[in-house]
Amino acid sequence: MMRLFSLLGALFALGGLGSGCALTRPGSLAARAHTPRREQLTVLFVADLHAQLRAHPELFWRDGKERIEEAGGFARVAAAIQRIRAERGGDVLVLDAGDTLQGSGAAALTEGRALIEPLNALGLDGAVPGNWEVVYGPEVLRQRARELKHPLIAANLRDARSGERLFPPYLVKEVGGVKVAVVGFTDPDVPRRQPPGYSQGLRYDGPEALPALVREVREREGAQVVLLMTHVGLAKAVGLAARVPGVDVHLSGDTHERTEVPIEQAGSWVVEPGAFGSFLGRLDLWVEAGKVVDRRWELIELTASRFPEDPEVARLVDAALAPHEAALAPAVGHTGVTLARYAVVENPLDNVLADAIRAAGGTQIGLSNGFRFGTPLLPGPVREADLWNVFPIVNKLKTGKVSGRQLRAFWEQELENVFAKDPEKRFGGWLPRPSGMTLRFRAGAPKGQRLLALEVGGEPVDDARLYTVTACEREGDAPDMVCRIPGVQEPRVLDVDAHEALRRFLAGNPRLHDALEGRAVGEDLPPVLRTQQLPQ
Repeated sequence: MMRLFSLLGALFALGGLGSGCALTRPGSLAARAHTPRREQLTVLFVADLHAQLRAHPELFWRDGKERIEEAGGFARVAAAIQRIRAERGGDVLVLDAGDTLQGSGAAALTEGRALIEPLNALGLDGAVPGNWEVVYGPEVLRQRARELKHPLIAANLRDARSGERLFPPYLVKEVGGVKVAVVGFTDPDVPRRQPPGYSQGLRYDGPEALPALVREVREREGAQVVLLMTHVGLAKAVGLAARVPGVDVHLSGDTHERTEVPIEQAGSWVVEPGAFGSFLGRLDLWVEAGKVVDRRWELIELTASRFPEDPEVARLVDAALAPHEAALAPAVGHTGVTLARYAVVENPLDNVLADAIRAAGGTQIGLSNGFRFGTPLLPGPVREADLWNVFPIVNKLKTGKVSGRQLRAFWEQELENVFAKDPEKRFGGWLPRPSGMTLRFRAGAPKGQRLLALEVGGEPVDDARLYTVTACEREGDAPDMVCRIPGVQEPRVLDVDAHEALRRFLAGNPRLHDALEGRAVGEDLPPVLRTQQLPQ
């Protein structure tokens, strides 16, 4: 018997028997029982759809080469979402980072109502209201939110009188065995950035509450993954990532940036998925023991060659647009060249718009806002629907007289808004578009020192001289404000809006150009700048 015990002891020492060796042997049942389970969370992400219900021409670029291909449309977005849902067995979270209900004729004519049924058919789980969601006023925004099947979330949007949040600050949901929280944050600059009348009655807070909300969803709600979804633009999103700890991935919207490679900041990823439904962002996160251990990002081009359209959503889109076809189909002019907008400094489409505004006002200078929305116009008829895509609000034009000194101050501030090194100081869209005026600058120079040359009518600007200018009236602006230029002399609102200015201009059958004209030139920038994410 003693010999038997000795033999068993030796076997234990050699690891041949007993539970101790089973715990350390790879692949054993006991080892697998103690290995943390790995779960996969898939997030699909769109932003800045801008009411582009139907497929449209889209400008793509890669490695210095450009192409235009049919892309987008809600039916194609739906088909892509459904394909990935099927691949993942339904374990998918689908999100929208805002600027959805504005940007087309049908949206404007119905105050966003035409979007509701096709949008509900996408199967979104949540969305952030963008800076343009207030274009129809706060009450319409509340009504559209009630009509949507998915919640709007925004930690910083409140009723000005009561102080109550309009929408919940975050969304918590279990997807594929992973508990995920999405904290929402919209642009606090809306009251200054948009015509002030749009957001009257609303209050926008800054990001101060975000760190506490991230802790809340981690500790109180038990979220294993925390996503911060914002509509403030990519540069500001990168800045926020450094100020709001505990976020796994920052989902950004507003600037229409196409993030091919995630931007790493303070241990978080920051990504943005393009615009107009031409792209779908796919984020895969792998979670073990309540923590993200691996992640992958893909920016998917939603082209007609890669994805079909979902027939049911296509039917809903047709039904939504049918009542407005007669109003939006008539031709107002013709273009013999492709007019595209996607450039930060100068583009052919906005040159036409600025020329039309200057012609309508009969002034030396025309200025158009640096809008980002608007898909390419191909050679052929320009229709009423195209006017809404190019300029999706009907604002009257406004003229006045400004000094050369005011013009210099205006451009220095606008250059700071676009190229500020501090992301918190960036503001609004791209650079305004001039007609009758040219400027040269250095984007990387300090604030107030960027402007190198400024000319009107081919002559250097004289600080003491007065110049006539036409731009768009902004609802709620001071009477002496024109295109964010204060103190304008002899301001006058015209009985002409931007659409009528374009109709009149195109009726003259002008020869339109698709080449850049050097109206705004950054000497330290590439000839065509597609992104505001410049190396610092």
